[in-house]
Amino acid sequence: MDADGRNGNKRFHQRLAPLDRANNNVCYHWRAGRCNRHPCPFLHSELPPHQQQQQSVAPDGGAIAKRNNVWRNPGAASGPPSKWGKGRGGGAVGRPPGRASGRASDRICHYFLAGNCTYGENCRFLHSWFISDSFSLLTPLQGHQKAVSGIALPSGSDKLYSGSMDESVRAWDCQTGQCVGVINMGGEVGCMISEGPWLFIGVRNAVKAWNTQTATELSLDGPSGQVYSLVVGNELLFAGTQNGRILAWKFSAVGNCFEPAAFFDGHQLSVVSLVVGALRLYSSSMDNTIRVWDLATFQCIQTLTNHTSVVMSVLCWDQFLLSCSLDKTIKVWVTTESGNLEVTYTHTEEHGVLALCGMHDAQAKPILLCSCNDNSVRFYDLPSFSERGKIFSKEEVRAIQTGPGGLFFTGDATGELKVWKWLTNEVANS
Repeated sequence: MDADGRNGNKRFHQRLAPLDRANNNVCYHWRAGRCNRHPCPFLHSELPPHQQQQQSVAPDGGAIAKRNNVWRNPGAASGPPSKWGKGRGGGAVGRPPGRASGRASDRICHYFLAGNCTYGENCRFLHSWFISDSFSLLTPLQGHQKAVSGIALPSGSDKLYSGSMDESVRAWDCQTGQCVGVINMGGEVGCMISEGPWLFIGVRNAVKAWNTQTATELSLDGPSGQVYSLVVGNELLFAGTQNGRILAWKFSAVGNCFEPAAFFDGHQLSVVSLVVGALRLYSSSMDNTIRVWDLATFQCIQTLTNHTSVVMSVLCWDQFLLSCSLDKTIKVWVTTESGNLEVTYTHTEEHGVLALCGMHDAQAKPILLCSCNDNSVRFYDLPSFSERGKIFSKEEVRAIQTGPGGLFFTGDATGELKVWKWLTNEVANS
């Protein structure tokens, strides 16, 4: 469990280049009473009150902090002013606030990833799986042979479950980290979620349902082709399929089964992400669109066409909808007075974005995790989109899942699952 010693972060600060004090970054080593750099490139004093950055209120707390000089994207829709993206500063992409620039210090050594860097301590690139003072790597879990496509923690269970395109679901003991079971699904696992004690697994032409407390196993037929997305909401289970259709089932306690309730047609290509919020179902597709469905009538009430490539993931957070795409953007949507969703802020990445996940750090601040197809996961404070950290992986991360007690999990295309934890007190990787 010794994250620092095992993952190479102990050399990180010695390899950073100097930073001009004019940037007014306060040395967090000095704040902790243990700075040993002479001279130190950061300030050894607190900033004056008028320069200290105002903290944001968590979106799910029902409010976004009031900020000065609020701005909107050019051409954004009418409605309340956007506070998204405010306060990003001039930090370089890929470097959390307070990090020094230069010497490729925020670039991972690909030979290190492969385990064969010959430069060792003299390598000019980073030998670490992450850059952050806010979280640490607890342990990698190895066993899958292909991409991890789903991660789930059913309530009341002491097991972590992971599904993979290697046609298996693995159960991991949460105390020891050991794999305690492998279930052969007979086909690729396209997605996997949990709701209460139930585990739902999307495979070709079916959704498999398993109650981890009673060992009840069900097979929900109806999907055509691979099931790529699942979500539970409004007492319904929804499945997005390869042919663009979304199917819904309602659980019947009397028969201990799931009964077909509805289906949604409209997408032209595979439905790859689903989320439920405020009596609405939001679906994103490989047809580059997001559809909004009214769960009272099961009708599509709006089609969002602002993305120019596959919309890989959608996320509801408070009154906002966030979406990401292979077009290298993350869009923040808000409902206007007309009742329609329109873009209030667009964040641009250097690479396509594969998945979104929202959670709170150890200080209850809202954080957005976004996986990019350069094999990294970026961490952003919300609503400012100031970069908080970065995770590196051997291949792209397909699955991200939050857990209890500050835990979160990532699964990449090599089949490796990693367990991470937010630090209660932020410390330096030294």
